[in-house]
Amino acid sequence: MNSQSGPDRRSVTKWLAAGCALAAGAALAACTAPSAAAGRPGRTTATAGSAPPAPSGGAPRVGTPVGGAATATGAATETTEGTEGTEGTVNPAADSGPTAANTPAARPAGLTPSSDSPVHALKRQFSLTDPNSPWVLVNKHHPLHPAKYEPADLVSATVPAGSGGGAALLRAEAANALARMVAAAATAGAGITVLSSYRSYGTQVSLYNGYVAGTGVADADTKSARPGYSEHQTGLAFDIGDSGGACAFDPCFADQPAAAWAAANAHGYGFLIRYQLGRARVTGYLAEPWHLRYVGVELAADLVARRFTTFEEYLGLPAAPDYA
Repeated sequence: MNSQSGPDRRSVTKWLAAGCALAAGAALAACTAPSAAAGRPGRTTATAGSAPPAPSGGAPRVGTPVGGAATATGAATETTEGTEGTEGTVNPAADSGPTAANTPAARPAGLTPSSDSPVHALKRQFSLTDPNSPWVLVNKHHPLHPAKYEPADLVSATVPAGSGGGAALLRAEAANALARMVAAAATAGAGITVLSSYRSYGTQVSLYNGYVAGTGVADADTKSARPGYSEHQTGLAFDIGDSGGACAFDPCFADQPAAAWAAANAHGYGFLIRYQLGRARVTGYLAEPWHLRYVGVELAADLVARRFTTFEEYLGLPAAPDYA
């Protein structure tokens, strides 16, 4: 299970910096401000009530492609803290990659939502296992396949970068939705920045190895996803900050204007606040009010309208608190 005590900010930052120093190219750009949450309790802003109508307008495709052609695409009350953080390999002895014993396990064939999941009522259905799908399920039981998957349609989203200054790399559909969301938030007086976005398998290896070298595998697994097990690698997830600069990757971010606005409105643009407060026993990660995941407007709005707090529970699938 995840530790309920967060990492020390200084040691986390040290090891993340070491990992980022090993990254290169686009991976380095995506490693601009990895998670380093302090070990203090925090709370998220509730996302209750009916889903707002989907944002209007067909914004043009944003950003500059860096890959190939585009592909298809109940409220918690417990207190917890922590971060999904960054990703890497479970092999602390080498930077060349994970050992065979630690590579992602074979994904169960035919992963489908439970028969009573409300997802079946949605107009469009997508795969939970295809890494190109907007619904791909990535958690400690379900890694990406192939493990070193790279999205073919990454673009640089036209949104404000956070303190790290790097470009936000996301799949085209998610980048477009993010640009619309950030613009709407700015109009409402909430400044949203992007602190980290797509992270390659190689970047994950470097970052996670830093954690392992510092505190060991067991502790690293409480605050960092193993390579191939991160939503960031899908190109559909990113971490936001507040334009005021306060509480980046810290539980107190939940009280900042950017977090409050995203909690109330992100689903209208197709995003989930993926790791909700008090839901680590389901998602495998402690609260991250800054971590957003694109699944499409129809699913995100329905999940929130029905008052689900995790993707797993909405799909009617087992919790994934630990690696299978």
